[in-house]
Amino acid sequence: MSKKIDNAIGLYLDGIRDGDTTAIERYTGDRYTQHNTHVKDGKAGFSEFFKEFVVRNPKRDIQVIRSFEDGNMVFLHVYQSLNDGAAKWVTLDFFDTDNDDKLIEHWDVISEFNESNYGGHSSIDGGFRVIDLDRSNENKALIRSMIRDLYIDRTGMDSLEKYVSIDQFIQHTPNSADGIQAHRSFLKDPECPLHYKEVVLCVGSGNYVATLSKATWHGDEHAQADLFRIENGKVVEHWDASEKIPPKHEWLNAGKF
Repeated sequence: MSKKIDNAIGLYLDGIRDGDTTAIERYTGDRYTQHNTHVKDGKAGFSEFFKEFVVRNPKRDIQVIRSFEDGNMVFLHVYQSLNDGAAKWVTLDFFDTDNDDKLIEHWDVISEFNESNYGGHSSIDGGFRVIDLDRSNENKALIRSMIRDLYIDRTGMDSLEKYVSIDQFIQHTPNSADGIQAHRSFLKDPECPLHYKEVVLCVGSGNYVATLSKATWHGDEHAQADLFRIENGKVVEHWDASEKIPPKHEWLNAGKF
């Protein structure tokens, strides 16, 4: 595991799980730009928010399920169970790092954890093994093209097989079923609530690619994060999180993106 991944996981586990808000000083660089709109910018904003967080949530089970790096970027897929399961969350996090591998910027998307969808999959289950490192750029390009064609322009509905495996498509989204046909039905539904507007971040390592996008659900502005697993040039597994963006007057920093 690299130093930059260690720093991202360390901030989560030491600073949030273990309640040591001074961890922000160990794992971050000269600045810490925050895009979680409920947390003030900077290191002081992190410490202020999580001092109150650990008081509100004295029991914190936090697990980093998946992690990888792409250049200066780090991606984490995290599960949180608070107060013996009174609240359960799944978070997709993106961090930028400096030349010393310290964290300098953070984006996240948080959704309620789902125990089981129509395919019997939770928000976080499934394996994790990074392979095909020589195909990282190819796979990132595939996902950018997929989101553009299928989710933004909506021009590629009849060529879903170009992007998604016809043999296996494991879906972790709540209220979703496995398989390419279920995904096709969702996307072609004239009342489909999900519309992507722009890919803001796209990071990948081998067979895994994660994106952060501007989107709408039922017309409301959302941050949408997706994690894709790719085999032989086709998507075979998908996890995600979606979070409604609060009104601008409620933001405590410059915004979600």
